[in-house]
Amino acid sequence: MDLMTSTPPANATHSASTLSIVLVGVAAGFLSGMFGVGGGILIVPGLVLVAKMDQRIAHGTSLAAVLPISASSLLSYWAHDHVDWRVGVCLAIGALAGALLGTRLLDVLPHRTLGIAFAALLLVTAVRLFLPLESGTRDVLTVGSISVLVLIGIATGILAGLLGVGGGVVMVPAMMMVLQMPAAMAKGTSVAVIIPTSIMGTWRNRKKKNADLKAAGILGLGGILAAIAGGWISAQMSDTVSNILFATLLLVVAIRLLLQIRSEDKAGVVKH
Repeated sequence: MDLMTSTPPANATHSASTLSIVLVGVAAGFLSGMFGVGGGILIVPGLVLVAKMDQRIAHGTSLAAVLPISASSLLSYWAHDHVDWRVGVCLAIGALAGALLGTRLLDVLPHRTLGIAFAALLLVTAVRLFLPLESGTRDVLTVGSISVLVLIGIATGILAGLLGVGGGVVMVPAMMMVLQMPAAMAKGTSVAVIIPTSIMGTWRNRKKKNADLKAAGILGLGGILAAIAGGWISAQMSDTVSNILFATLLLVVAIRLLLQIRSEDKAGVVKH
């Protein structure tokens, strides 16, 4: 009798973990639809803070989950002719090379460094949203702009492989600044580049056992469905309100991650 009352159900922890992952996927997909990001920037802290997943595994799992969400978003942008495939190819060339380097660093850098790097990315993104970029008509591609795009792609790939994000927070503002590309076109092109980047990064992470593909599948499915609702709400919301809300959310998540790292440092917890 004591044994029965003291032993929890065998699947209790698994069920709680699965429910947490589903909730993270739904939230990430919903906000992805609202704000036009791949979702990884929200999935990583969600997996760490809500699902209590290891930081390194969370980064690899997030990158895998971004794939189905981005593929779904691409269909919508492509249908509205909001994808510049020439620019996308230039970015993808650099991104694929960068993803190889990023996944290698993911296997080397310690937990604390990854956490701080991701918090910094969140803060930089929040500042960008508080100070929206002006866009205009697309510029003609030159040798110089192609070179810059490849370099941007490399930086994006490194972020994807290292931090588990698709890289849209880097590519979208970069395309708007370098090519004066309209926001919708920049977002659609960014989503197209995220797909091969996430495939390459996930392949590398899986080989190094830095990704939970089952969890990624659950996240991706929940994200796709929730993104539809988020996209509908986004259509009813002004860009200014959307940017302010998202920037505020990123600030809260970044501060929460930094506080967690500080707490672990005080407790003498070191994760590798």
